Amino acid sequence: MVLSFCAVIPVYNHHKKIAQVVEKIRQEGLFVILIDDGSERFCADVLNTIAETSGVTLVRLEKNSGKGVAVCRGLYEAHKLGFTHALQVDADGQHDLNDIPHFVALSKLNPKAVISGARAYSAMPKGRSRGRRLTDFWVAVNSLSLQLKDSMCGYRMYPLAQTLQLLDRRNVGARMDFDTDMLVRLYWQGCDVINLATNIRYANEIPSHFNLVKDNVRIVWMHIKLFGGMLVRSPRLLIRKPYDARIPDNSSITLL
Repeated sequence: MVLSFCAVIPVYNHHKKIAQVVEKIRQEGLFVILIDDGSERFCADVLNTIAETSGVTLVRLEKNSGKGVAVCRGLYEAHKLGFTHALQVDADGQHDLNDIPHFVALSKLNPKAVISGARAYSAMPKGRSRGRRLTDFWVAVNSLSLQLKDSMCGYRMYPLAQTLQLLDRRNVGARMDFDTDMLVRLYWQGCDVINLATNIRYANEIPSHFNLVKDNVRIVWMHIKLFGGMLVRSPRLLIRKPYDARIPDNSSITLL
């Protein structure tokens, strides 16, 4: 099979950085699928202009439905356009797009695996670091594995055949619970998860749509459901553990 790669970017009122993000991704040779998740007019107009450039397509959702819904819509669009792999990228400019060749290279070596960005704890604000450590703990419990290093990072390469197989049979988290829910369930399904060290840019001008109350409730409920799912799958997950030990760990190095 000939592998082909694109980027899927969910956008909700991220008008300041999106043009730069798309330009850099195009320079790296990837087709770009923009998913406008019900943005207001000021951002929608920016996306219309970007979509006029070569190698970019725009899909518009009528109302804001959440990051998870937008990404899933983009993954289906990527498959429809004939791509085999899709790189999920945030629209706010926080991801280090110089890592795109590393994601592609690892994906070519492991075409059925999810290549998942792994951020350094030391580079994260303390508030985010505490939240991530708590989620990392529950992800390790719910997967019975230490292979999923950073389930909250939304910078990852999906193998579309395996990913759409999951999405065709069940819904995953629609909003800020999406990234973790998706990764754990792909792991449950049998997908290898290969971690890739990546840098994240945190800055005051990068807006966050995280709702402290609603999204934390969603995340807690997600972990409760995943825990129940883990109990049912625990025999199979325990059998898989020796195999995980053979998967290369790139979570603390950068590929050359």
